[in-house]
Amino acid sequence: MSQQRVLVVDDEANTRRVLEIMLQKMGHETRAAGNGQEALALTQRESFDLVLTDLRMPGMDGLALLNALRSQKVETPVILLTAYGTVESAVQAMKLGAYDYILRPFDVEAVERTITRALTTERTRRENLFLREEIEKGWGEFVGRSAAMQHVYDLIHQVAPSNTNVLITGETGTGKELAARAIHRASPRKAALFVPINCAAIPDDIFESDLFGHTRGAFTGASHDRVGKFEMAHGGTIFLDEITEMPLPMQAKLLRVLQEREIERLGSNRRVLVDIRVVVATNRNPQQAVHDGTLREDLFYRINVFALDMPPLRARVEDIPLLVQHFLEHHRTKLGYEQLQITDRALQSLQQYDWPGNVRELENVLERAAVLSRGQLIDSMHLPQEMVVSHVRPSVAERPILPESISLPQAIENLEREFIAKALTQTDGNKAKAARLLDLSERALWYKVKKYGLT
Repeated sequence: MSQQRVLVVDDEANTRRVLEIMLQKMGHETRAAGNGQEALALTQRESFDLVLTDLRMPGMDGLALLNALRSQKVETPVILLTAYGTVESAVQAMKLGAYDYILRPFDVEAVERTITRALTTERTRRENLFLREEIEKGWGEFVGRSAAMQHVYDLIHQVAPSNTNVLITGETGTGKELAARAIHRASPRKAALFVPINCAAIPDDIFESDLFGHTRGAFTGASHDRVGKFEMAHGGTIFLDEITEMPLPMQAKLLRVLQEREIERLGSNRRVLVDIRVVVATNRNPQQAVHDGTLREDLFYRINVFALDMPPLRARVEDIPLLVQHFLEHHRTKLGYEQLQITDRALQSLQQYDWPGNVRELENVLERAAVLSRGQLIDSMHLPQEMVVSHVRPSVAERPILPESISLPQAIENLEREFIAKALTQTDGNKAKAARLLDLSERALWYKVKKYGLT
């Protein structure tokens, strides 16, 4: 267990000192308070992982301190020190949210066990809360036997056992997060958390708080302490997706964290050591991003230790039948379509399409087709029109020649407008789904829809 912060509250100086020495020998950092009011003031300025308090104290006693903490939404576990004559009050305190109580005179080993159990339980509570959120998002496994994917598997197995930083590149929808998760599962860190962060989805004003956490009162609305995702990932792997979308000031702070392996919560000057494996990803050319000024050059060299490029779907067409069967099986379970199948003609259309949205687009197309077929037989009529009518790739000689007057920026805007329009059509105008399909934030999609006058 990493170093934790424990607040010791007791009106007897000797008892406070004994408890502090014991906790410091256990490897924890301590602060001390002589009464409940002093302890409450400390919790308003600093964050703690555990409060160890005497039950009977003049003024604000341990029970009143517990009530005050809970009324202020401070979820820090509280252990009470009590004498035999006040056991009933301690039991009442546990009903009000105390973690446990310890009888005086206390046995040092028993106290150490109780403290360790409380800190472990609190960390598990935080991890379980995070895991429940992750499970709700859902994610699948790699599917594919092509030579391109075999190469990916080989690279994952080579890099997973180390602590090396990994940079994953590839187009939108190619499975960059799946690759990061596979690296984590094959590493010695697999028993700890895998914490993904989509840098494109976090508003600039809460970026630092989300990554590094904050203390209560650090900014307007910070009503309680918050553990950042870097602390949550201690001992495990943190995955920074779309790293080029991270604001440049945050990139500078991230670089320092990668160098020093320590963070500071927003509003605090206390440094917290973090033991993490860092995996980052981008759908852009990182060297071009450095040239464009959206990725710091020094950060690029720090993260680009081991590079892994995810192949687009058009480079592994032989995997499409396997992917189709995988997604159909998923939709049979998800949508309750036990008879769901696909015709050879529809499968051929899927194999001849270019798939600009890659595997993610294929999954969305099949889900839509499953609904249109009412869970029966998916045929070409259930696929988007462009996959059926224009699915054969023209040769270079057959491709239309652009007017000489068109500029490259205008051509890019035309293509972007076409992609967004198709995504909106495919999702029946649902901008949240369209944003996921295009791997954009909803805010970015709204801006582009307005820019291009799409409805």
